[in-house]
Amino acid sequence: MVSLLANPFLNKQPLLILIMVHMCLTVYLSYVFATNNIEKTLEETEATEALIKWKLSFDNQSNAMASWVAGETSPCNWFGVACDESGRVAHLNLSRSALNGTLRNLSFSSFPNLISIDLSNNVNLYGDIPLDLYKLSKLTYLDLAGNRFSGFLSPTVANLSNLSFLRLSANQLSGTIPREIGLLTGLHDFKIAINHFNGSIPQEIGMMKSLIKLGLDTNDLTGLIPASLGNLTNLAEIYLFGNNLSGHIPPEIGNMVNLSILLLYGNQLSGHIPQEIGKLEKLTKLELSSNQLSGNIPRAMGNLSNLEELDLGANNLSGSLPSSLGNLSNIYFMYLYGNNLYGHIPPEIENLGRLTDLQLSENQLSGNIPREIGKLSNLEILSIEMNNFSGALPSSLGNLTKLNSLILHSNELSGSLPVEMNNLTSLKNMQLAFNNFIGHLPHEICGGGLLERFSSNENHFTGPVPRSLRNCSSLIRLRFDGNQLTGDIAEAFGIYPNLIYIDLSGNKFHGELSPNWGLCHNLTSLNISDNKVSGSIPPALGQAIQLQGLDLSRNNLSGTIPEELGSLKPLLKLMLSGNKLYGQIPNSVGMLANLANLDLSGNNLTGTIPKELGGCFNLLLLNLADNKFEGTVPIDIASMYYLQNLDLSSNSLNREIPPQLGQMKRLETLNLSHNSLSGSIPSTFDEMSSLIWVNMSYNQLEGPIPDSKAFREAPIGAFKNNKGLCGKATGLKLCPITSQKPKAK
Repeated sequence: MVSLLANPFLNKQPLLILIMVHMCLTVYLSYVFATNNIEKTLEETEATEALIKWKLSFDNQSNAMASWVAGETSPCNWFGVACDESGRVAHLNLSRSALNGTLRNLSFSSFPNLISIDLSNNVNLYGDIPLDLYKLSKLTYLDLAGNRFSGFLSPTVANLSNLSFLRLSANQLSGTIPREIGLLTGLHDFKIAINHFNGSIPQEIGMMKSLIKLGLDTNDLTGLIPASLGNLTNLAEIYLFGNNLSGHIPPEIGNMVNLSILLLYGNQLSGHIPQEIGKLEKLTKLELSSNQLSGNIPRAMGNLSNLEELDLGANNLSGSLPSSLGNLSNIYFMYLYGNNLYGHIPPEIENLGRLTDLQLSENQLSGNIPREIGKLSNLEILSIEMNNFSGALPSSLGNLTKLNSLILHSNELSGSLPVEMNNLTSLKNMQLAFNNFIGHLPHEICGGGLLERFSSNENHFTGPVPRSLRNCSSLIRLRFDGNQLTGDIAEAFGIYPNLIYIDLSGNKFHGELSPNWGLCHNLTSLNISDNKVSGSIPPALGQAIQLQGLDLSRNNLSGTIPEELGSLKPLLKLMLSGNKLYGQIPNSVGMLANLANLDLSGNNLTGTIPKELGGCFNLLLLNLADNKFEGTVPIDIASMYYLQNLDLSSNSLNREIPPQLGQMKRLETLNLSHNSLSGSIPSTFDEMSSLIWVNMSYNQLEGPIPDSKAFREAPIGAFKNNKGLCGKATGLKLCPITSQKPKAK
């Protein structure tokens, strides 16, 4: 029998089988490859058509889409489009591409392999977010922030189960946050800030255990902060500010041990700050301002050794400043303003060596400013105004050479300013007003040439104006009013190109006004009233073309009122009373159509009241009393429709009162006393419904007084020394009853 091994056919059988298998596999793979190519071509064609259709739907074509041309290249090569290894569209990134249109014509079903979409910051993308977008099951990144999308956030957002990044901030979305958002347990970054979302924060957010950043700020959210947020132990940043959230801060917040940023300001939160907040040792920013929080600042806050910014301002916090705040050695900003805190500043404040901004204003803090504050060598802003601090300033303040803002106004501070304050050459803003300081002002207050705002008003400062101020061209606002400063006003001040506001009133300045004030072309308010300034008003003041308020009252000024003041078109207030001015009112004053207050009383002005004053039709107050005006009361005054106070007393006005004055429906006070007016008081005055006070004494008036409340209830002296007034008012006789003729039938 022949051996089977000797059969040549049987020996070749395995090889034949391998060849047949290889041939079959080759045919199969060729089929699959061909099929895939067909599918890929179809998918690419569908994607191309979908993108082109979307592009053509835009209101304006964006330059960013210039490469989007069908047939020329694959969409994988288009700007903002990226494909995966198989050539399918996987990424769509058109951030900041000036797109203008909607997503309505973008077929998301044509891109089943999309992994990321970034259409942020186009500004003009609008309309609803299509529901088809929420069917992209492979999507991990979605950023539509910085547009004008509207409508609601659909509960079907939960279908995006692979999503790790979702930002819809800065749009016009509304409605409630869907509870289904809690199903996105892989989400790391969720921000829907700056929209119009309302309702409460769903408890289900506490299920999103992977969350690292949560931004729900600047919406219309109400209700409580859910305690379930305490489950988010991976959370590093939480932004809930700018809503209408109420209730207490939940103590469970202490469980978020990885939290570095906690911003809850601008809500309606109440109750105490929980002690548990002291467990957040990684916290660098804590902002709880502009709420209704009460109680003490917890001592446990001193545990936040990494804290860099603390803002508890504008609440109802009380109690003293805990000494444990001295442990916050890394802090840069500490804002405790606008509360009811009392007691002293603790000396431990000296440990805050990195502090650059300390704001304790608007509290009830008292005692001396501690000398330890001088050890805060990096301090740039110290704001402790509107408290009850007393005593003298410590000389150690002079060590704060980086200080650019020192706000001490409205306290009970006293004594002289330490000479070391001349070291503060970085100052831009210094406010000392409403205290009890005495002595001289520091001569080098503008030694660094940076000073912009300085106020020392309502103190007891004496001596000259600091010499460094003469050439302090950086000045914007300056207030010395209500002191006892001396010196020649022309020599003490220079030309200030940036100056907007200056008040030197209520001092003892002498000398003449410098024409340099006219070269301060940004000046809107100049007040030098209640001093001992003499000489004439310089015509160059007419060059200060931005001037809105000019008050030179109660000085020793003489000469005439310059015609050039009529060039000051923005002028709202012109106060020149209590001087020795003479001559006539220049007609150009009537060109000041915006003028609201005009007071020229207590001078030696003569002539007639110019009819051109009728051009000042926005006047609220007109006081020309105690001058030497003669002639009639001009009818043109009646055109001052808004006038509330009119005083023409103590002049030499004569003839009858114009009945047209009765048209002044808003007039509240009227003083025509001490003139030579004759005839009767016009019956049109009955119609002056706003009038509450009148004085017609010392004239030649006769006949019945008007039958209005202001005249009936006028004081006894309001009508005395006239020719024969009568009527129903104290001190007057009743008018005789006149018989009426019977009416003809």
